[in-house]
Amino acid sequence: MIALIQRVCRAHVEVDGAVVGRIDTGLLAMIAIQAADGEAQAKRLLARVLGYRVFPDEVGRMNLSLSETGGALLLVSQFTLAADTRKGMRASLATAASPAHAERLYLYLLELARASGVPVASGRFGANMQVHLVNDGPVTFWLEAR
Repeated sequence: MIALIQRVCRAHVEVDGAVVGRIDTGLLAMIAIQAADGEAQAKRLLARVLGYRVFPDEVGRMNLSLSETGGALLLVSQFTLAADTRKGMRASLATAASPAHAERLYLYLLELARASGVPVASGRFGANMQVHLVNDGPVTFWLEAR
């Protein structure tokens, strides 16, 4: 399971012109689920997203996590992060989970995130989404849970 996390001042997701998820200060996490992923990977990835130290402390060092700052989390499914782009001019999505498997694990991850106590918003699985964000820093990290 993969998460591309971005520290944001604000972010929102639109589907068909309507906002379906919005946060202010926090993390936007684009999530890709691979065929071999299961609930253990979802739990591990969420722990990393919530605990990853990307927010500045009192001296400006990235020493604080989302859980420590009271920020919000915006989860957005993005299967293209599972692409193999090492050769050719077209990505291979052979390692991406099937839509049914990916949706089940995405919803499980969303349920776990909401139970964590952090404010959580989300995109809509499988929808054509427009993601708007103001990246703070910019700060962007690639996280994996295998």
